[in-house]
Amino acid sequence: MTTKVKQATDELAALPQSPSQIHMTLQGKGGVGKSMVSSFLAQYLITHNRPVTCIDTDPVNDTLSGYGALNAHRLDLLQGNQINTRNFDTMIELLVSEDASVVVDNGAASFLPLTSYMLENGVADLLAASRRQLVIHTVVTGGQAIMDTLTGFDQLARQLPESAQMVVWLNEYFGDIVADGKNFEEMKTYQFNKHLVKGLVKIKRYTGETFGKDMEMMLDRKLTFDEAVSSPDFGLMAKQRLTMMKRDIFNQIALVV
Repeated sequence: MTTKVKQATDELAALPQSPSQIHMTLQGKGGVGKSMVSSFLAQYLITHNRPVTCIDTDPVNDTLSGYGALNAHRLDLLQGNQINTRNFDTMIELLVSEDASVVVDNGAASFLPLTSYMLENGVADLLAASRRQLVIHTVVTGGQAIMDTLTGFDQLARQLPESAQMVVWLNEYFGDIVADGKNFEEMKTYQFNKHLVKGLVKIKRYTGETFGKDMEMMLDRKLTFDEAVSSPDFGLMAKQRLTMMKRDIFNQIALVV
């Protein structure tokens, strides 16, 4: 190796490496697509050959851990209405020690106790000191849950430590995300907090009898996009539509992770 090549190699080795990302999906309203978001994140990372560990902490629904292809760890963080500190500490040890990106799916029941415990214990700063970037993903949805999910987003944004980042997923499955004639980006809640938001990912309200049915069938069976496209249970056009949905969602994820 020449002196110049060795010098260049040493300089590259000395450069700080990008911190591993810890993706946590949080929202106080249940049934709005948190596990779906977590699964899409994990699939994106796997597709791009980025090592990923998945953790399912939902005390009610084991949706993420139901995806066999994602091999998610099951960890119950609640003991009654309180955080199980032993299991929580176990999770933090895992987040710090894993040499990979981590996707954590959290249930609505654990939203308030978990966010309070994380804030009280300075979890984001601890992860940052361990070269782990905490990215909070939250879901805002249309339909009847729009105000509840907007409130959840606002609560998270106000508690967000400086060392953390936030990504908002706009899930239009239940309807357009519009209130008082304003879309999400025009709402006061977003305008007040937008400096904290790294980016938005929109899950479109696909045509019910085609794209919508394909997505429902894939999610109900807890299949990844790749598994569904390879399955004989999906027809040729269904596979084409799922491939289009995957491309759209993954292109958006690429801008925020």
